[in-house]
Amino acid sequence: MKRDTRVTIKPVLAAGMAAATLLTAGCAGGSGGGGGNDDIAYVARDVESLYNEAKRRLDRGNTRLAAALFDEVERQHPYSPWARRAQLMSAFSYYVAQDYNAAIGSARRFLSIHPGNKDAPYAYYLIGLSYYEQISDIQRDQSITRQAQVALREVDRRFPTSEYAADARLKLDLVNDHLAGKEMAIGRHYQKMGMWLAAQLRFRNVVDEFDTTSHAPEALYRMTETNLALGVPSEAVKYAAVLGANYPGSEWYEKAYELIQDHAPGVTAS
Repeated sequence: MKRDTRVTIKPVLAAGMAAATLLTAGCAGGSGGGGGNDDIAYVARDVESLYNEAKRRLDRGNTRLAAALFDEVERQHPYSPWARRAQLMSAFSYYVAQDYNAAIGSARRFLSIHPGNKDAPYAYYLIGLSYYEQISDIQRDQSITRQAQVALREVDRRFPTSEYAADARLKLDLVNDHLAGKEMAIGRHYQKMGMWLAAQLRFRNVVDEFDTTSHAPEALYRMTETNLALGVPSEAVKYAAVLGANYPGSEWYEKAYELIQDHAPGVTAS
């Protein structure tokens, strides 16, 4: 059962822009329409002018150049308080530009230098978002999805009462559903090939690791099905019973019940 686990990033960008506003409070910044991608000569200049130029480019939508200019703030003035702000603004600019690897790198650099900073929760959150936005279709490799899961869990573990943790938990539900969908797709493939044990291992993983996802009822049904195919009817009955107890009105329980009646009547669970 394939489902779309992606959500709109508009709330995310709104949250990011709010953080950006907090980070730049008290600093002058330009505004206006879209900006071009023309280069700026990276000549030495005072830190406030350089930062404000980067912010102006970000406000105009020239996110890649803005990120480069924020990086330049750090390079030219590494010991200035502006450099700390510029590091996180660079990460945010790369994120908006959809250069997610660069965003992750910038956010991690910020955390390595300022692990206890008040904006650390947002840096961790930005790392999680950057992995999340790269999640691919369940037919592809899911290593990025796993990285998103780890990063979002870290946000929730470190800052459970923060606004970022609440969104991280929501996204974790979607990430877990996505990973469960991948396991189910592989399991069904093995099942079609008659590789019952390999299929069962995938379905059991969903039952054990992703039992709160939308794929759990089908996984329990498939465990019933594969155990019957492997000649272990008592185990099939056990999984059908679990399915009935947790999802009594589902189509998967009805199918499991029919399977048991047809192939294991009178058998009790082990």
